[in-house]
Amino acid sequence: MKLRQSKLPSIAGILAATLAAGAGSAIAQAPIPPSLSTPDKAETRLGPLEFKDGVPSKATAEKLYDNLDFTYAYRAFMDNLRGVSIHALRKGMHDIGVKDNEVLVFSQLMDAKSLFLTANADTIYVMGSLDLTKGPVVIETPPKFLGAVQDAWFRWVVDLGVPGPDRGEGGKYLIVPPDYKGELPEGGFFISRARTNTIVWFGRSFLENHGDPKPVVEGIRKSTKVYAYEPGGVGTPVAEFLAGKARLGRVTPPPPTVFHEGSGKVMNTIPPNDWTFYEMLNEIVQREPATSLDPELMGPVAAIGIVKGKPFAPDARMKKIMSDALALANATSRTLLMSARDPSWFYYPNSSWQNYLFETGYEFETPIPLITPEGVKPFPPTGYRTMDARANFFYGVTGITPGMAMRLPGIGSTYLWSMLDANKQNLDGAKTYTVTLPKGIPEANFWSFTVYDNMTRSMLDTPQRFPRAGSQSYPSPAAEPNADGSTTVYFSPAQPAGVKRGNWIQTMPGKGWFTVLRLYSPLEPFFAKTWQPSEIELVK
Repeated sequence: MKLRQSKLPSIAGILAATLAAGAGSAIAQAPIPPSLSTPDKAETRLGPLEFKDGVPSKATAEKLYDNLDFTYAYRAFMDNLRGVSIHALRKGMHDIGVKDNEVLVFSQLMDAKSLFLTANADTIYVMGSLDLTKGPVVIETPPKFLGAVQDAWFRWVVDLGVPGPDRGEGGKYLIVPPDYKGELPEGGFFISRARTNTIVWFGRSFLENHGDPKPVVEGIRKSTKVYAYEPGGVGTPVAEFLAGKARLGRVTPPPPTVFHEGSGKVMNTIPPNDWTFYEMLNEIVQREPATSLDPELMGPVAAIGIVKGKPFAPDARMKKIMSDALALANATSRTLLMSARDPSWFYYPNSSWQNYLFETGYEFETPIPLITPEGVKPFPPTGYRTMDARANFFYGVTGITPGMAMRLPGIGSTYLWSMLDANKQNLDGAKTYTVTLPKGIPEANFWSFTVYDNMTRSMLDTPQRFPRAGSQSYPSPAAEPNADGSTTVYFSPAQPAGVKRGNWIQTMPGKGWFTVLRLYSPLEPFFAKTWQPSEIELVK
């Protein structure tokens, strides 16, 4: 069949006609929205930045890459000071001869000669580090203990003692390393899985009758044990072996635990704010599993050259940038601690007494639950981290657990701290101040004030040795109440005339200081805020 030729114009013809029509005129382009444009010259805090049609000049590119590397180095400090703090604590113990899986006990309490972030001079500290690279390790705790286990990035693993599963009766805690595939007991142990191979644990025991620590120390040395777990031993039923599900291990007493004395020792456990910070951070990364920290947090660390399995060898340019970032991050963290600006951090209206843990929780994310007659009322997750509070906390404190931030009367301990006097001025070691606790101090165990050195965030080192005052009579006399039942404590370089020794904490001219009020086993009036300490008053 013969097809009739189409009378429709061909596609080629249409294209030719279109091109011919537009040959003498430019094709109109859509304008680029201003929101997508980068100007040829931008004025910024880094100075002028120059672009040519969106392409940076060589000088601009160098300036921006320096700034990018600076932000990574800055974040490496702000995000990971907590991990370096744990590393410094472990290193401090190693420096005085305390090896992993051994125990350090402060039989005569801790004094101002040792550098520990805001430690106290009221309780018997017991602590140590664990090496889980060879398998799980057991910590046996004494009765009436109050402690916690932390991993290498300063994350809470489990509470020990009164706030933990043994509830103060003493218990066996089995700490399991990451990716452990071996056998675990069916009973007899409180089992917790850690995300790192390095663990630091610590706790406190209270003085019996608030006096001589010797009986309590004897109990600690008798009951505290640290040893490697042997699969198939206690906690594994024979029936599991007969069923082919487990092997049988030995049931023998663990080897004796090695104890070291800490009282009177000079040791440094404070995280550094010089170049050794990055060196310590690299040591953590090399020791721990690559997946032990969230990738978003590990990203800035890797960006500055700290990568597991690779040498840390920054060039001169990066060393300069990282040193500058370190100085600014340290200055920022110190300012967050010493000069708080967030009104939610202050526990009472128009007061300088702080405790933001009730608002942020121990993970700096969601407020801690309310305790009501109807039961526990948790808050919904906020979905964000309060970064300023986290930086403030780890710059000044060692140890974080749910037990530090709970509204449950009669359990654990709670804290108020202040860097300012009643006139919102920093505290001067050459001047005299007072603080008064109203009658009915809300504690079921005891209370105390401790004074700290602004620079080290450790106990202020003066001839007094134990910079504390409180209701217990060791290691210094108990504070005596006033005639109306209130109690006044003095802070000054010399003991004021007519003031009892137990009501005075020595300060030092030329040294700034701050103080922490501790309430052990706090009671409802504290949580209800119906009881409130006075502000720190300057005596003129």
